Amino acid sequence: MSLMTFGSIFELAGQRIQAVARDTVILGSGAAGLNAADCLFNHDYQDFCIVTDNIKGGSSRNSGSDKQTYYKLGMTGDRPDSVQELAETFYSGGSVDGDNALCEAAMSAECFFNLVRLGVEFPYNDYGEYVSYITDHDPGGRATSAGPYTSRRMTEVLEDSVLSKHIEIHDHLRAVKIINKTDQNKIWLVCFNQNAEKEGECLTLFVCNHLIIATGGPASIYADVVYPEGQFGASGLAFEAGVKGANLTEWQYGLASINPRWNVSGTYMQCLPRFISTLPDGTDEREFLLDYYADCYEMCNNIFLKGYQWPFDVKKMKKGSSRIDQLVYQETKVKGRRVFLDFMNNPGLKSIDINRLNEKAKMYLNKAGAHQATPIERLKHMNEPAVNLYLDKGVDLSTEKLEIRLCAQHNNGGLCVNRWWQTNVPGIFAVGEAAGTHGVIRPGGASLNAGQVGSRRAAQWISQTDAVETEINLDSFRNDPELGQFVELISKTKNSISNVEGLLKSVKTKMSAYAGPFRQFEGMQVLLDEVNQLNNNFSSAVTYTDVRELEAVFRLREILISQKVYLAAMIDYVASGGKSRGGALYDSIIEADQAKEKPHNADQGTNLIQELRWGREECQVEWRPVRPIPARQESFETVWRKFRESKARNVFC
Repeated sequence: MSLMTFGSIFELAGQRIQAVARDTVILGSGAAGLNAADCLFNHDYQDFCIVTDNIKGGSSRNSGSDKQTYYKLGMTGDRPDSVQELAETFYSGGSVDGDNALCEAAMSAECFFNLVRLGVEFPYNDYGEYVSYITDHDPGGRATSAGPYTSRRMTEVLEDSVLSKHIEIHDHLRAVKIINKTDQNKIWLVCFNQNAEKEGECLTLFVCNHLIIATGGPASIYADVVYPEGQFGASGLAFEAGVKGANLTEWQYGLASINPRWNVSGTYMQCLPRFISTLPDGTDEREFLLDYYADCYEMCNNIFLKGYQWPFDVKKMKKGSSRIDQLVYQETKVKGRRVFLDFMNNPGLKSIDINRLNEKAKMYLNKAGAHQATPIERLKHMNEPAVNLYLDKGVDLSTEKLEIRLCAQHNNGGLCVNRWWQTNVPGIFAVGEAAGTHGVIRPGGASLNAGQVGSRRAAQWISQTDAVETEINLDSFRNDPELGQFVELISKTKNSISNVEGLLKSVKTKMSAYAGPFRQFEGMQVLLDEVNQLNNNFSSAVTYTDVRELEAVFRLREILISQKVYLAAMIDYVASGGKSRGGALYDSIIEADQAKEKPHNADQGTNLIQELRWGREECQVEWRPVRPIPARQESFETVWRKFRESKARNVFC
């Protein structure tokens, strides 16, 4: 759906640019962006629109796992739970602000039941309890699932709700520039029209008072990713506009198939598949894990654990399940081989006696009745939708091997936000994975909850602010030097020879090699120098041939800005005395006497948050203490009075 209700057209640097004025623009159409739109409408707020490059794209709609997890307040069984306990679980992940953790806990039930009301089929038992299970980094069994496509289903029901309200949507527009007009208290959003046939008519400018960034994580900065093909992210645009980044060093990496891109977590591992590696041409098949374990059953115990310890974790590497991640990485990135999962044959090519596994694996598989002869039979018995998922994507696990790699899956960090999910730039909000509210670790599925809570909080804030008229001033557009310089890129990078795709592949491959789960300090420094050179000489270093490649030019520009900030964060972390933690192993740590003076060692300082601000020459870095979980001791009457007064004044305290 696309409602192109444009206002005016102006000319600048050879471009005819369409201009639109709205009080609020929501950038992105995943579960968080659609929820923000739905909430704004439900708060009787009208002057807003959604801008997206693909209403059917993005991570929410096109990613998942064997049973994609939604983490929430416990609602079943005899184990007591509370908002405080859930907030402390989020907060204990390290480098997490307590007010964000409290909001994500306090609004967990409200957001969960909103999805239930809209039609997401979360399972409940005969008594109405929404059943749950234990996920990674979860002390209490709070996880639930609506199946492998949980986030897709969330997106579908939210989209249905948005469409039923006739909310304005601009599709096939990719954001390529954010200009922070602090002198006007306005935000300008420049978008590229993916359907443009002429280079001179390919841009649209949105002018707004509020911008909600809901574009997901910076999926494009790496080559090895499990993010869907259609997700790119827009973090670099926000950095360039002055938005700070927080915890950018903290990522989740895990094993994933590469065609199609999908997490191989949960029962994909618990059915005990066989791991093999080959030469690039598919020859010299070897079951390489057998070389590193005492026997087949020790190997199987760790394969099983990999199911619900899916993210790579340096603490589980030497003797735990993350050693498998390391060995897969070694086969693919160091030895240059390919790694596959074989569901047709057992590990070691022999029958597996479930009762010879360790207690955790034995109890789980016996309880599930998983005594079948082969991995594919066990997988079908325990979770047939996981088999059908790959069938739907053209892969039959009963006859085909599945190629995997260690891939970037989720950025725990992101854009720095306050307890209303507003960034340090007034008027710009970040929700979903774009927001950096997670720390070093987090429970699996916490991101789906955070996206719903953050987008609801941002919508609440915006809907309660006084309306300010948004006008289109064509002269201000024509005479703006930053806008003019950006638009000139279209003509300056046009050439008879194109190099943009080659540059994209090169910088993304190097980012995965030096700044992924196994980080090389010297390699990151060399790559940062290269990225800076490309950034500083972009108009002369990058070329394209026709309008069909112009989108890739803008994408490369955003990636280079993002890579600069992320590399600067990782390098500063090491220089500040940081050690391997979470999802990152640093194999080249500088000596302690070379480290910058900091109040605390960065690795030990999980009570600290690293913040970065992009700069054309270099990034500015600061470390600050986390905001603690707020104490709440006010009486009901006091809170009720404040609530009534704030509503009356349209003010949030």
